[in-house]
Amino acid sequence: MADIPANSQVKEIVWRDYLELCKPRVVLVMLLTAVVGMFLAVPYMPPLDIVIWASLGIGLVAGSAAAVNHVMDRKIDAKMCRTHRRPLPQGKIEPVHALLFAAAIGLIGEGILIWLVNPLTAWLTLMALIGYALIYTVYLKRATPQNIVIGGIAGAAPPLLGWVSVTGVVEPDSLLLVLIIFAWTPPHFWSLCIHKKDEYARAGVPMLPVTHGEAYTRLQIMLYSLLMIVTTVFPFMTGMSGMIYLIGVSVLNLRFMQWAVRVYKGRDKQAPLAMFWYSIKYIMWLFVVLLLDHYSVIFV
Repeated sequence: MADIPANSQVKEIVWRDYLELCKPRVVLVMLLTAVVGMFLAVPYMPPLDIVIWASLGIGLVAGSAAAVNHVMDRKIDAKMCRTHRRPLPQGKIEPVHALLFAAAIGLIGEGILIWLVNPLTAWLTLMALIGYALIYTVYLKRATPQNIVIGGIAGAAPPLLGWVSVTGVVEPDSLLLVLIIFAWTPPHFWSLCIHKKDEYARAGVPMLPVTHGEAYTRLQIMLYSLLMIVTTVFPFMTGMSGMIYLIGVSVLNLRFMQWAVRVYKGRDKQAPLAMFWYSIKYIMWLFVVLLLDHYSVIFV
């Protein structure tokens, strides 16, 4: 009887370690944007079965890409305070087991999308996986300080995937959602890179603050923040959204620019990390406001 709790504890640890491979918090943010994309794609309510199956399929494939990222970055992760406690650097999971896990959930996710959603969503999701797990993680991250810009298109795909899962086609409004996340990604990630510059330098990763210095990176954060604000106005300008969205996103943008200015000035050493955390809340609230505006126009 004494052995049962011990064995149960081992299973619990393994289960949690495999879950961590999927980067669940990151995937949940991606799924939020994907689900909002589903609801924005139609005038009223999307089919509930599509919402469920598409969310599951996209989530599994995103988790698969994250697990591959863990494997490919395990040596880098071991050198960084932020990531050294991940399962692979700690030796809790063997790389081959992590890859088998990634393959299994990726294939299940793709199967769900092909047979229960539609083939176009499956193909686009597969392309996003290849873009993040292979092109960005294996090559771009180690090859160029513009890695996050070039590879950002893969991370910007979820709202498009959600949209296509409901409509079966790529439409201009769905690409606007991709453009917003694409422009948001550099200031979001480079603010973290400034805070973790020494760790990236120690790990040999050519992030922008390491290769071009903090002052240049702060300028780029400001410029991309301005670009992002312009892209966030497009849904209103094209008639995709109304005044509720415009007011809500203006408030969010004002706060975002306050952080961007503080980061640009370089006087507050805590500003880059604070901006990084705000940027996560920002993108979540932006999509929530898009959704609220969408249904307010319908039902008011």
